[in-house]
Amino acid sequence: MYDITHEIKKIKKEENGCTYKITLSVPMSLGFIKDVFIEIDGMNYKLNYTKKDEISAFFENNIYLKEKSIYHYYFTFKANDQNMKYGENLKLGVNFNVPNWAKGKIMYHIFIDRFNKVEVPREIEGRKVHQNWNEDVIIGPDENGMWNTDYYGGSLKGIIEKLDYIKDLGVSIIYLSPIPKSQSNHRYDTANYEEIDPYVGTEEDLKKLCEKAHQKGIKIVLDAVFNHTGNDSIYFNEYGNYNTLGAYQSEKSPYYDFYRKNNNEFEYWWGMKNLPVCDGNSKHWQDYIYGQDGIIDKWFNLGIDGLRLDVADELTDEFIEGIRDAVKRNKEDGFILGEVWKNPMRMNRTYISSGKAMDSVMNYLLVDSLIRYFKYADVNKIKDVLNQINYEYPKETIESLMNFTSTHDISRIINIFSSDRFKKDGEWAWNLKDENYENSKNFKLKGEDYFRGMKIYKSYIFTLAFLPGNLSIFYGDEIGMEGEGNLSNRKPFTWNKIDNNLLNYFKYIGKIRKKEKFLETANLKILEINDKIMMFERDDKLLTVINRSNEDIIVYLPEEYNDKPKTYSINKTNRNILSSYNGFSIKK
Repeated sequence: MYDITHEIKKIKKEENGCTYKITLSVPMSLGFIKDVFIEIDGMNYKLNYTKKDEISAFFENNIYLKEKSIYHYYFTFKANDQNMKYGENLKLGVNFNVPNWAKGKIMYHIFIDRFNKVEVPREIEGRKVHQNWNEDVIIGPDENGMWNTDYYGGSLKGIIEKLDYIKDLGVSIIYLSPIPKSQSNHRYDTANYEEIDPYVGTEEDLKKLCEKAHQKGIKIVLDAVFNHTGNDSIYFNEYGNYNTLGAYQSEKSPYYDFYRKNNNEFEYWWGMKNLPVCDGNSKHWQDYIYGQDGIIDKWFNLGIDGLRLDVADELTDEFIEGIRDAVKRNKEDGFILGEVWKNPMRMNRTYISSGKAMDSVMNYLLVDSLIRYFKYADVNKIKDVLNQINYEYPKETIESLMNFTSTHDISRIINIFSSDRFKKDGEWAWNLKDENYENSKNFKLKGEDYFRGMKIYKSYIFTLAFLPGNLSIFYGDEIGMEGEGNLSNRKPFTWNKIDNNLLNYFKYIGKIRKKEKFLETANLKILEINDKIMMFERDDKLLTVINRSNEDIIVYLPEEYNDKPKTYSINKTNRNILSSYNGFSIKK
């Protein structure tokens, strides 16, 4: 259309905000230009004429904006007395900067106990140690009624041993499951924040992992569980297993005010009696976690680069802001990722909108809609979610979203795409029709189902490769590991059974991300989504087209891409005829 451009330049950082110089350039070929304004979140600011060159007239003003993660803005002016508008979905964040290392990268999510074992751990009372790495996972309670007490011995040393394998996937961020001493193999029920679980390793092991990873250009993000502890912990001590006076035992306990109560009764996370909820408003608890020399300082002193906040939407805004202060005083480019399952901008919270809390979130919202699109052709859902993210989220948050294959909390992605055992109309695309653990742990895909689902899976991954955000691989998803339900999905990594075709495909995706650096921050523009194809651009530089249907389709490309060769593809394909679940990208 018309070559209108604008620039927003920070000229002064001030308390609680910044002053920006805003410049709009308008071609004089439009006629006489006057009444130039920028509209920012409902407020109009006049831009004054300053100069012109042979082509354009320039209008400027300096505007102070308070700290905020996202401002929406556009420009209006009159050209020969005709009202004009410039700008659509323009966004600005004030003092909201996500570290560049956390934008548009490939992340590897490791459930530590099940990734790689280098030595058999010693027996600890109450824990069952599998002597054989390939033994079946125990799903259900043990003889004492306790869940998740069987261990395989995956450790930090095991991860160090496999850093080259991880690096070959194009990974530059490793996200580790919790490491403090805990009651269970998943370690979301902390027993002592000040000790690394003996089966995970030692502080020296964590230091060494961080050092070795950093040498390979890989950052380490640690899962932080601050909403609750275990009941069998040094703090709560329900069973008297620790030489401390626990909160459960007495109001005189030094840890009594760590926990939230209702009518003097302890609160438990989702009613689970092994998970007493911590009181985010307790100054004592706050100081312990994010005060000077607190737990966060201790972890960063061992070399980590960021935190993933477990159940972040259940932490108070004040608590999350305190976590940010602690992270940033340790590492200016520290990264904070939150577990939030829905749109974080619609939850009446400040944990992203303030610009003083989290950087980004796990993108359950997008993953759910993408799975529904590829599995059920749910066009409306994916359109709505992409619009929400593109318009409502801060740009830097979009660039650092965790777009995952699977997680420890949902079924493996190959099972989701290959099986009809999921509820089409459930709240989430991975909800099972039958929550029977016995059925899930014994379920295995038939060969033809696996290979049919693999076609969909590859097109899903290809889509994520070119969408904004970090592509996160749940350990084993890159080799075709199965797992139905959020316990069967935590099997030991099958090092002796690898789908090499899939593994090589993930390496190919990793090379694309590494080569096309502009994808880390490029804007997204959706061109078309229907029940057969998805077509989108990144910064008018690269076009991606995916066929999500079971039939070959004719693709009509935008004119500017017609004479360009395909740059990347899932499978070799004719330029205009795209086969079932195939896709390609064209770079200008």
